[in-house]
Amino acid sequence: MRILLVGAGGVGTAITRIAARRPFFDHMVVADYDLPRAKAAVAALGDRAARFTAARVDAADARAVTALLAEHRCDVLLNATDPRFVLPLFEAALAAGADYLDMAMSMSRPHPDRPYEEVGVKLGDEQFARSADWAERDRLALVGMGVEPGLADVFARYAADKLFDEIEEIGIRDGANLTVDGYDFAPSFSIWTTIEECLNPPLVYEKERGWYTTEPFSEPEIFDFPDGIGPVECVNVEHEEVVLVPRWIPAQRVTFKYGLGEEFIGTLKTLHALGVDRTEPVAVMTDRGEARVSPRDVVAAVLPDPAALGERMHGKTCAGTWVKGVKDGRAREVYLYHVVDNDWSMREYGSQAVVWQTAVNPVIALELMATGVWKGAGVLGPEAFEPEPYLDLLVEYGSPWGLREQ
Repeated sequence: MRILLVGAGGVGTAITRIAARRPFFDHMVVADYDLPRAKAAVAALGDRAARFTAARVDAADARAVTALLAEHRCDVLLNATDPRFVLPLFEAALAAGADYLDMAMSMSRPHPDRPYEEVGVKLGDEQFARSADWAERDRLALVGMGVEPGLADVFARYAADKLFDEIEEIGIRDGANLTVDGYDFAPSFSIWTTIEECLNPPLVYEKERGWYTTEPFSEPEIFDFPDGIGPVECVNVEHEEVVLVPRWIPAQRVTFKYGLGEEFIGTLKTLHALGVDRTEPVAVMTDRGEARVSPRDVVAAVLPDPAALGERMHGKTCAGTWVKGVKDGRAREVYLYHVVDNDWSMREYGSQAVVWQTAVNPVIALELMATGVWKGAGVLGPEAFEPEPYLDLLVEYGSPWGLREQ
């Protein structure tokens, strides 16, 4: 397998460090708009860098990406950029006849009149609309294959296959006790993506009603996370699992709730009130005349790089899937989860916990694709594949998962 990785930020760099220890691929091209960043990601691999090449590419330029895929004879494109670039990279892979894998899906657009009640364009709608084209060319686009979405969806499929006869609700629950020394506000993941998913109308699925939306940060609940993290207040947030899970798994209800904390939510609300969460460029006067910049890009520029926070970060992050239903005629609730300790991920890989936890999952998926264990055609989510080989590999990678009866 020859892989084109687009994006050499925190997650992309962690992907290279994880993949470098595995023999399943022949070569990986690490491409980024910032060539020095791509070169740094490769150079950091030291003795393991022989199977990696750095390249420059603009992720928004589908033709350039298609040409790069052809130049390096890549079989698959792994997208490690933010959601703005999903569609051009998705289309570039199809044009090149390559498979495709991402960790976030094409962006949503709120309902124009009733954004907090009715669905507009859902996450991934534009990708699923092209599924027949991918199937016709016998190529696979595996979408939403990070940790959330990704591993959380694998957990949902495992629960449906092995743990339940009927499912009342599948709820993704994400929480952490991470702290960052020296910063009052320092998101552990891309602030661009965080703003997008947290300030958009959250999506909820109910079998009798279909998909609908609510106000941001709605339906707060206290969820007790394992491995010493403890109780965290979680709220509704827009996320791909609510789109993906019902396509393959029969459940009465599907939700996603994120443990953000009062202070974090307050900051996001302030950004929204000030209008600096917007992506449309605005005119700004500089010493070189007028420039047009996106307010959200300015926010991202002034905040610390999440990938560089590892040495200042302490604690654990937990991603997991809570499932409620019936097994053998008896009520059952379980929480399937994956915890990463920042001290461990920094010591073992030099990557902070949140980006490492995101990065390990697409690498596992690529290994299953390379070995033919996971195969298919069209646009498919993680739920479309057998979960046990995936979970077995997660353990083999040195990061076990857990199951707690509620």
